[in-house]
Amino acid sequence: MRKIFLIIKREYLTRVRKRSFIIMSFVGPVLFGLMFLIPIWLVTREGEKKVIEVLDESGYFKGQFREKSDLKFRYIDESLEKAKENLSGQDKYGLLYIPPLNLDHPEGIVFFAEQNPSIEVQAELEQMLKRRIEDIKLERSGIDKEKLAGIKTRVQINTINVSSAGEKEGDTGIATGAGYIASLLIYFFIFMYGIQVMRGVIEEKSNRIVEVIVSSVRPFQLMMGKIIGVGAVGLTQFLLWTVLSMAIYTAAYQYYMGDLPQGTHTVMVGNQMAQASQPEVAEILGKIETINFPLIIGSFIFYFLAAYLFYGSLFAAVGSAVDNDSDAQQFQLPVTLPLIFSVIILTAIIREPHGTLAFWTSIIPFTSPVIMMMRIPFDPPAWQIALSMALLVAGFIGTAWMAGRIYRIGILFHGGKVSYKLLAKWLFMKY
Repeated sequence: MRKIFLIIKREYLTRVRKRSFIIMSFVGPVLFGLMFLIPIWLVTREGEKKVIEVLDESGYFKGQFREKSDLKFRYIDESLEKAKENLSGQDKYGLLYIPPLNLDHPEGIVFFAEQNPSIEVQAELEQMLKRRIEDIKLERSGIDKEKLAGIKTRVQINTINVSSAGEKEGDTGIATGAGYIASLLIYFFIFMYGIQVMRGVIEEKSNRIVEVIVSSVRPFQLMMGKIIGVGAVGLTQFLLWTVLSMAIYTAAYQYYMGDLPQGTHTVMVGNQMAQASQPEVAEILGKIETINFPLIIGSFIFYFLAAYLFYGSLFAAVGSAVDNDSDAQQFQLPVTLPLIFSVIILTAIIREPHGTLAFWTSIIPFTSPVIMMMRIPFDPPAWQIALSMALLVAGFIGTAWMAGRIYRIGILFHGGKVSYKLLAKWLFMKY
């Protein structure tokens, strides 16, 4: 055990002292913070005014377009050819031409511009035209627009989870977001640090350093020390990223909130930023509080460590069997394929988090770390979580045994062609 600890210490200190680790530990949180702060900045900043000239030959739209923070409309009364000739002015974004229209089939509307307009501007213009045509049709039909607006009703279903422990309020959207982020982080860290283990083994093997090391320690001790040491580096960096990202995000969020009108906040609605009043923000925060974050964080730490040990053993075995990165590709794909498959089926798990596919993929050790983290915010039964964890631990023991059998021979194997048949031979070879 002392020898394993010394190897862990060596692997850990060697990597955390590297300049790349120190730089990424501070640059990473900045990048994550920017991912959240840039949308807020885009919402709060003043955009450049886009001046759009409107040539309305139908007579339905003159003076009807409401000016936006980034759109300004200028109505003109001249021929289309002359309007197109004058389009090259620096203050003009484009020309909206509206011919005489049949309101039942409004066709022929054209937007002229020197460059293609953004999809946001085109969608906004289409919505303005659509709303105005609908208003005209309502007036002609004798339907009161205000009464029609009063008929429209927004319905929201509140989710209450009922169990033997009582009732608990929930929110599907927030649960989905929490699970998706946790699953992707598990995938990202397993992949990144598993590859580091594999490349570290290949490097020591190609430099013949390992031949000196195994004269003092057993190959299995070397493998486990390397896996745990690199895993500790990953956990350290993850914790640093989490703390620093939250600090940067909180400070910048408070700074930008000072620029918004009193009583409003910027919140995420779907995949877009929007302004929300104080009660709406309180409602969103209340829904966030319904998520069992202690369970999510505890489960994340367990699945991160257990899944890393599970896959790290396999990556170490691959690294011991080859002499360079190019040879590792053929053996790396079968190891990473279950992880990639787990991410691909996340959309199916979101649609049915308690279905048959979700259950079995959250139990099988190869896919359970990613899938179970997606399911945990949806409150799966405790026995399923316990079974998934137990099988993952058993899977790690099994993969560590298999990897150790391959590692003890592969680490000293040089020059020959490695195949799956040879790996199977090493697995059962007496030593």
